[in-house]
Amino acid sequence: MIFPRHCKEVGYASTRPCGDRVYFLSRYLVHETPEGPEVLDVVQGKEGTGLLRTVDEVRVLANPTDVTWYPERVQLNDRSRLVRLASESGKRCTLFTGLDEHLTFVLDPDPSVFQTIFVYDVIPPRPSLSATLEELQETGIFSELDITFDHRLRDISRIDADVYPCRAAGFTRTLDADCMKGGETVAGCRTGRELLRECYGDVFQVTEICPLTMVSEEPFITRCCRREREGIGEYGDFFGTVVHWGASPFEIFSAVQCLVSGWRDRE
Repeated sequence: MIFPRHCKEVGYASTRPCGDRVYFLSRYLVHETPEGPEVLDVVQGKEGTGLLRTVDEVRVLANPTDVTWYPERVQLNDRSRLVRLASESGKRCTLFTGLDEHLTFVLDPDPSVFQTIFVYDVIPPRPSLSATLEELQETGIFSELDITFDHRLRDISRIDADVYPCRAAGFTRTLDADCMKGGETVAGCRTGRELLRECYGDVFQVTEICPLTMVSEEPFITRCCRREREGIGEYGDFFGTVVHWGASPFEIFSAVQCLVSGWRDRE
């Protein structure tokens, strides 16, 4: 797969106002031909110090029959999405136009080059970890990490329980707002069990809902309301990181950075 790390490496050539010279940062050219665009690999001459440089060698990477142009403008830094879109295009090479009109391309897309991070979260309400990661990914902030996410969400409303954790999820009977009578079946976690024990005693059946108990793949990221569980480590047989239930976008991004670094150090 060829996917330039930065759009500054990709130039666009339709005419030759300055002869057979290219911009000094250009490594690849999208060159218009009567049959359509082709993608060229350009080797610049070693001499010269100006903005435009001579060319020693040009190699065709993709001819017009191999090339398609994605019809919508995209976030060029969302690298895993662009590779996925290129894989779905049916062509060897897909050209992309950025939101700021810059260009890039993906040649011979290979999604396997991206490390998969498994995300474990629960709904309802909004799965704040999973949703925040999707929002961050759309900005392109993970582009230098070469990762993608596999989101595993559990719908706790499908649990057959009398009581659920909190009103924020839209449940009608919850631990945070209602008094218990004893004997109820509760959808909860370690914190919920401690609350029940301290307030009512051990007279409840609790179905575990903590996302950390869902983990079955590595490396992973999940969230938990127990601050002592935060951080990177081995959880069961799986390596991953845990963020607090109310972690900020910056904290989540930092956790992913540390997770990827720690995982790659192990390899």
